[in-house]
Amino acid sequence: MSADGGAERLAELQEQVRQLKEAVVSHAVVDQAIGMVMVLGRVAPDQGWLVLREVSQHTNIKLRNVAELILVWGRTGAMPREIRAALEDALDRHGPVQIPGTPG
Repeated sequence: MSADGGAERLAELQEQVRQLKEAVVSHAVVDQAIGMVMVLGRVAPDQGWLVLREVSQHTNIKLRNVAELILVWGRTGAMPREIRAALEDALDRHGPVQIPGTPG
């Protein structure tokens, strides 16, 4: 392998490692958000996943970004109105409860 070929291969491998690290972090964020949805919505893990996916689809926001917003909400209590409405709608379809802190 030439020096140019070796450098090219190294760059490819470094990019693969970067992508894998990003995927691991993204997976952890999504899993944590599913856990929050499960607890707050009293739903099973598969329903929590469906809720997240529906919120993502209905708001046209990437699933990982929706998950991050839900985690921020868990820490701060702040959530964009659009996400809150989509989350409430999805939980109405999949779970028995209303989001805590919202008017009856």
